[in-house]
Amino acid sequence: MTRPTGAALRLTVFIGESDTWHRKPLYTEIVHRARAAGLAGASVFRGIEGFGASSLIHTSRLLSLSEDLPVAVVVVDTEERVRAFLPELDELVTEGMVTLDRCEVIRYVGRGGDRTENQGDPDMKGKKSL
Repeated sequence: MTRPTGAALRLTVFIGESDTWHRKPLYTEIVHRARAAGLAGASVFRGIEGFGASSLIHTSRLLSLSEDLPVAVVVVDTEERVRAFLPELDELVTEGMVTLDRCEVIRYVGRGGDRTENQGDPDMKGKKSL
């Protein structure tokens, strides 16, 4: 797994919660493939309301009870690694939208990482950093 810092690329895949790949949620397949590709990480966010190309509004409001809420899968890594992953999405995403945005990674620290205490900086006292 990479540990990006500085300039990076954010990949966002907008799909529906009910979209599937071989009877599994599509978002699960995207996350597992991102992990297998060695990308820095992936997160899935479930929306409470939205619409896409069909203009049909999907919502979590009680009266509507949509079973196809909007979902966003977000991956951030180096531009090279994200662009190398795009062919995987060509196979998986038949409906939805895929976007790329330039971003900057300020901090990327995992649990149990090789972090050290910042003892000399009073603003950072008790906080961990890379």
